[in-house]
Amino acid sequence: MTVRVRIAPSPTGNLHIGTARTAVFNWLFARHHQGQFILRVEDTDLERSQPQYTQNIIDGLTWLGLTWDEGPFFQSERMDLYGQAVKTLLERGLAYHCYCTPAELDAMRDAQKARGEAPRYDNRHRNLTPEEKAAFEAEGRKPVIRFKIEDSREISWQDLVRDRVTWQGRDLGGDMVIARAASSTDIGQPLYNLVVVVDDIDMQISHVIRGEDHIGNTPKQILLYEALGAAVPEFGHTPLILNQTGQKLSKRDGVTSISDFQDMGFLAPALVNYMTLLGWSPVDAAQELFSLAEAAQVFEIGRVTKAGAKFDWDKLDWVNSQYLHTMPIPELTDRLIPLWKAAGYTLDTQTDRPWLEQLTTLLAPSLTRLKDAVEQAQVFFTPERPFGEEAQAQLHQDSASAALATVLEGLESLPELNAESAKTLINQGVKQLGVKKGVVMRSLRAALTGEVHGPDLIETWLLLHQRGWATPRLEQGRSLTTQP
Repeated sequence: MTVRVRIAPSPTGNLHIGTARTAVFNWLFARHHQGQFILRVEDTDLERSQPQYTQNIIDGLTWLGLTWDEGPFFQSERMDLYGQAVKTLLERGLAYHCYCTPAELDAMRDAQKARGEAPRYDNRHRNLTPEEKAAFEAEGRKPVIRFKIEDSREISWQDLVRDRVTWQGRDLGGDMVIARAASSTDIGQPLYNLVVVVDDIDMQISHVIRGEDHIGNTPKQILLYEALGAAVPEFGHTPLILNQTGQKLSKRDGVTSISDFQDMGFLAPALVNYMTLLGWSPVDAAQELFSLAEAAQVFEIGRVTKAGAKFDWDKLDWVNSQYLHTMPIPELTDRLIPLWKAAGYTLDTQTDRPWLEQLTTLLAPSLTRLKDAVEQAQVFFTPERPFGEEAQAQLHQDSASAALATVLEGLESLPELNAESAKTLINQGVKQLGVKKGVVMRSLRAALTGEVHGPDLIETWLLLHQRGWATPRLEQGRSLTTQP
């Protein structure tokens, strides 16, 4: 059997991390079994579906590297197929027109609640006579089409994640609405459970891997597969992504869409790597970093957990930092340049390229997200820099004044500033003043950057020197030490 799986997002919002994680699991499963991964856009909700969301979904999956083998298919372009399925069910006596009004359904549910029963449709229009149908039509009632579900039926499947799952027909809420019609001769607007089954049959989907929030739909869909004379695919229901309080991750928790993660400075391979670990782990639990291709080789759906997967920002930041720290400097520089330009920093990507790569080399070890480089690089792109409280406190010490004066004096007779000569100036200052090396280093950093912490001091000094800003900043810092 050829493995064929699908991801079927609805374009009613941007690509959510939960949908993206489901796409990751499907992609890994397909690649592990040398199967096909299909993209299907479920856009039959015409009022809420928007083209910008469709594009966001396609862009997000592309950015993550989840290439699809077929599609994208759009349900809005397949209405004839769904209409034929509804017609087939009607002709076989497996579906019927129901003319209940919203008021009647509300009254029915209120009565059930008053009796302590679970609200459900009581199948009251299942066996209408032609005369009763005609009377409802004459009243102008708009019917829905319901699929018959027998209360006595037991529906069971061997879930790829949750083992044996069993439902009783009486727990499915009565006969299911599969389409909304304008009249008894109109097929109308087909609804989710029907169109999903019709698509899966037509596309020969072998395995349906989706979130556990769809478990309640599965028994209804199994009945539809059988009614349409089709083979039932295997199902696997993955755990939900939870916030730190154990609730389903939602917009209230902040960032949830893939485009938001991208804007925050996360790398696609790192985000995919992290999503893979949200509810799944390889046999070698010590391995936490792997590419999509590497994960596909060892991915086993049976190792997906039943319990919800808590989203951990610290873990995502760690994973992302590992990718940033090992990225080749030219590639990382290419990714940082647009961010620096967007921040308003002035740079020439041609003449400044060697300097920009030196700056990237300096900042790379401290980066957690790409956007961290914007704030960290500010001191290298703007001539003026503010002095933090710790830097001001450092520069107002007598030892700082002496240290900067000694360094500035040494610079006057220095033919060239490089890493070795810079270290020599620092060591000379330490020896001449009889102070600890840290005093000179902290004073230099405070004057050069306005802070007392940061990346390698010597490289920072040399980069600022190439801009022509190092000595003026030392002189400014020296003048600050003399102010009361």
